[in-house]
Parts: sequence; C-alpha cells; structure tokens
Amino acid sequence: MLIAKRSMVVSSVSTRGQRGAVLFIAIIVVVVMTLAGIALVRSIDTSNLIAGNLAFRESATNSGDTGVEAAIGWLQANSAGTTLHADNPTNGYAANGVNASQSPVAGQSWDAYWTATLAARARTLSTNGAGNTVSYVIDRMCSFAGSPTGGATCSASPQVNPATNNAEVAGQPQFNAPSLVYYRITARIAGPRNTVSYVQATVAF
Repeated sequence: MLIAKRSMVVSSVSTRGQRGAVLFIAIIVVVVMTLAGIALVRSIDTSNLIAGNLAFRESATNSGDTGVEAAIGWLQANSAGTTLHADNPTNGYAANGVNASQSPVAGQSWDAYWTATLAARARTLSTNGAGNTVSYVIDRMCSFAGSPTGGATCSASPQVNPATNNAEVAGQPQFNAPSLVYYRITARIAGPRNTVSYVQATVAF
C-alpha cells in the first residue's frame, strides 16, 4: 500500500509539471504571434506609404507637361519679333542660357540649384486640381543676348536649302528649311507631401 501511494503522489506531481510547461510554451507562442502581427501591420503601412509617395511623385512629374506647354506657347507667341533677343525675367526667359550655369555642381541638389540660380526669374502657374504648383524657366541656347544672326553664337539646327543639293536620295525633292535656335525649358513641380519633381525639354524655333 505504501508503494502504491508513493506511485500516485509521483504521478500527480508529474502531471502538474507538464501542465506548467504547456502554459509556458503557449505564452511564448502567443508573444511570437503578436510580434509577427505587429511587424506585418507595420510592413503594410510602410508599403502603403511608399506607394502613396510614388503616386504623388508620378502626378507631379505628369503635371510638368503643363509648364512645358505654357513655355512653348510663350515662345510661339514671341518667336516672330525681337522679344527673344533679350532677357525677359517676368516670363522666366534668359536670352543667354548657354553662358549661365546649366546644371547643379557636384554635391548640389537640383532643389538647391533651382533656389540659388533659377527661382528668381521663374514663372509660376496656378496650382492645379491635384495640388501641384508648376514653375518654369526658359533658356535660349546662346552665349550672348541679341539676334541669333548677329553674333549671339547660338546652338541651332543646320540651315537646309536647295542650293546645297541636300536631297537624301538622287532625284527626290530637296529640303528647304531655315536654321532653328534651341531653347531649353526647365519645370519644377511642387506637390503634396513635400513632393518635388523636375522636368526638362528642348525645343527649336
């Protein structure tokens, strides 16, 4: 009888020990699952934030076309006279764009370059429905102000005329086109969440 009682006591202690171990393991599993859930939620939040920022940046870049089109419209309206021979800061225009610094120096961001060099003469358009504000500048690709044919030394397309016998294929009509001066348009777009984007285009008139 004594042996049987000792056996029952040992069995009872072993069962209580097993129950305590299961509880400890269950707590560890719950903690691990909680931490995994928190990490998953934070990962999803980060992914949504990145996707949102990319969407805002894409929207800002697309809005840059508005600035480029506005600059082209101004160039077209003034290409026939002598307006383009001189600087016009009110409309963001510089007649000697080649002579000025055309890009950020080493270690300088585009935003710092814009603030230091271009912002003073930038033309700013009204904020659009997406919350983007577009500003632009126009640089004539000439070393000096003045007429392109009067020593301004401009970057331009080659003049094409029948006298040079420049048909691409023998017997075909010859080309006849005047030399066109190149203009560089730089647009800065500021949007929601401190989004900033830059777009450049080169046109000829």
